[in-house]
Amino acid sequence: MKPDPLSKIPLFEHLSDRERRKVADEVVETHYRKDEFIFREGDRATSFHILKAGTVKCVKTSPEGRQVTLKVLMPGDLFCCDAAVLDNGTHPGCAQPMGDVSVLSLSRDSYYELLRRNPDAALQVIQYLGSRLNEAQETAKVLALNPAEQRLAALLVKLAGRVGLREGNHVRLTVRLTRQDLADMVGMTVETATRIMGRFKRDKLVSGTAKTLVVRNLAKLQQLATPTPCAATKRAHAV
Repeated sequence: MKPDPLSKIPLFEHLSDRERRKVADEVVETHYRKDEFIFREGDRATSFHILKAGTVKCVKTSPEGRQVTLKVLMPGDLFCCDAAVLDNGTHPGCAQPMGDVSVLSLSRDSYYELLRRNPDAALQVIQYLGSRLNEAQETAKVLALNPAEQRLAALLVKLAGRVGLREGNHVRLTVRLTRQDLADMVGMTVETATRIMGRFKRDKLVSGTAKTLVVRNLAKLQQLATPTPCAATKRAHAV
């Protein structure tokens, strides 16, 4: 039986096995190498893209021409432009492989036909997009209110959970990120990110470089990433 590549993808996991196998026949798998573009900012969004293997970064160009890393995608992730596909819009940013990657693509027309056959699946899409909106709002709140150290600690905790390889008491991140990538993803300057990472190293929370980063004290990073009640109260009063 042909493998089902869609069984763990949020937009497809609520379908029956039969329906997923039918859709899987229409999925196209494409391979990309580092520095190629899966799509560019402003391209028409006509397909859903799902990362099967490797890592991809979503990049947006600032008005000044600087590229900003918005998000790093891991295997199983639906690319960050599903709303653009649904409303026949354009991609809000570029998708660039961070190494050799494999991407599954399904056309918008094929997915619409699936929803016509499965009204319950359409309700699941609404719920899924609502959760994505809540996630985006929560991210915006974190970037606006949380201190820089807390934001960077939270990112490292998240990366350890998603792309971390346990090595004894430590966790090695398997994705290669620059200091600029880390800074972009938490909304700070690279100088601030470098300063905080230096402090994390002195406190033996992490070691290595951004491209070969090892989390040495995950529990402590988790503490730093969690706002204290007092801090939350102060921010609420400040607002």
